[in-house]
Amino acid sequence: MSRAGRGFGNRPTGPVPHRPGPIGRLNRAFRVGLGTTRQDLRGRLHDSTIARMRRSRTLLGMVAAGWLVMAYPLSEGREEFALGKLVELVIACGILLVGSFVGIAVFLIASTPDRRRDFTRRLGGPISSVLALATGPAITWLSVTTVKGDLVDGPGLIAFFSSIVGSGIICRVLSLLVLLLGAFVALVLLVVSLIYTIVAAYVCVNSCFRAAEVHELLPALLSPLLVWSLFVFQLIDGPDVAAPPEVLYTFLLGGPLTVTALSVWEVRRLRSRYGITLRTALGR
Repeated sequence: MSRAGRGFGNRPTGPVPHRPGPIGRLNRAFRVGLGTTRQDLRGRLHDSTIARMRRSRTLLGMVAAGWLVMAYPLSEGREEFALGKLVELVIACGILLVGSFVGIAVFLIASTPDRRRDFTRRLGGPISSVLALATGPAITWLSVTTVKGDLVDGPGLIAFFSSIVGSGIICRVLSLLVLLLGAFVALVLLVVSLIYTIVAAYVCVNSCFRAAEVHELLPALLSPLLVWSLFVFQLIDGPDVAAPPEVLYTFLLGGPLTVTALSVWEVRRLRSRYGITLRTALGR
């Protein structure tokens, strides 16, 4: 009997699609939440030239900051410098978080009812980005709480295992093993969550909390708000390096001016190439 006669004829002959496991699905969820993996945007605009210019701007800023730190001595110690940069990242996240949702709220209020419903359906991207960012501090807090023994302590484990195996040596050994294993896992999670939080914060700032998924104009409108706010903060906080004033203020002004110029170029490109203006965005 042929293979078709035995019921094999209708089997697919192409490659079997790969289905990711639980870890792969979790990794994809994090990447989608951070915006590093794009979901189906249902025909919404994605200009690769604008995306490349944003990445080039970020890379140029990192190179310039690295050169300034290497060329001139730090005003304070390395620990204070690193802590200051983390504080700036937190401030940037706060500014963009507030700015993004205020900007989105203005779009919702000022737009026509049809556009408002469309914008509301697109809120999944920014909300996912915020949740992805909040995951890091939550795991960090859980890890620190576990390491300190506030979540589970020795007497609590002994009481738990004594109700199962009695209060003998087995109970104490099991309690000690679980305590040591929990502390080790918590320490690993603490290191991973700290790295993840820094990367997530950087990605959220760079993508303006995925505001482009609500409308393409939002990142160009929000980016100048961020850089000029950080410029004011750096003026108040003082310079990081002991550089000459002409070098220092050229560097401080270079970032905001470059970002503002790029935002103006983005708005002009969206208008000239795709006919997208603030008026058409709101459906007016």
